[in-house]
Amino acid sequence: MSHLGPSYLLPNILIGSIAVVAAVLFGIRRAIIHAELPARDRGRTFWSIAALIVTWFFAALVLSWSGFYQGSGSRIPTIPFGLLIPIAAGVVLFRRWPLLRRIIESVPQSWIVSVQVYRVEGLIFLTLYAGGWLPGAFAWPAGVGDVIVGLLAPVVGVAYARGARGSAGLLRAWNLLGIADLVVAVTTGFLTSPSPLQLLALDRPNELISSFPLAMIPVFLVPLSVLLHLASWQKLRGTRDLNPLLTDGERGVKVESAKSGAGERVYRTAR
Repeated sequence: MSHLGPSYLLPNILIGSIAVVAAVLFGIRRAIIHAELPARDRGRTFWSIAALIVTWFFAALVLSWSGFYQGSGSRIPTIPFGLLIPIAAGVVLFRRWPLLRRIIESVPQSWIVSVQVYRVEGLIFLTLYAGGWLPGAFAWPAGVGDVIVGLLAPVVGVAYARGARGSAGLLRAWNLLGIADLVVAVTTGFLTSPSPLQLLALDRPNELISSFPLAMIPVFLVPLSVLLHLASWQKLRGTRDLNPLLTDGERGVKVESAKSGAGERVYRTAR
């Protein structure tokens, strides 16, 4: 299936998505190294998680390319499947796979936040709007919101890593802003795309967002961003009782000490 949109769109989306996958895998690899796993388990754990992410990426790529997510005024949109299923699967894996929880605990909060600098790729929405490819009702809120969240990501991540005063509250506010941006982008995407649910941009339907390659954003990058926000919130819950001025490394030491103390108390009680 030939892709819709200007010639620069395909390399922009594919290169950007592959770079995000590489960055996520790099972060996971570093986390596994610092998770104090037995040497024989490190490679197996990394390749298991890498296989899941790469399989998800290629599944999204193939389904987008085949036209599975292509919007139509006569059928219910299929993009929700590509959006919600990965999020649900990620939550289930986190709850059912203790090793995954341990890996996430080992990933610095600052990295989970800073890696979302890729959200500046939302600038592509504004570029496409300027070229007449996207309706303003979608491009403006989605594009501006993504660029703001992406630019703030490394700023918030560095502030939190350095233990700046108020950085925990800043991190919570950034997470709320990031999730709100995704909700707005998804909502306006649905309301402007060809489907029985379309209420906006009736004179210029948002055909591009459900077509290859731009569909990779809602079916891969958006759910990935949601999962990163959820991981950040989970880590915040685990450190909410700690001194907010601690650095990421110091928080890790405190958490491990707390776990060791709790384990010792359980052991003594059992005796």
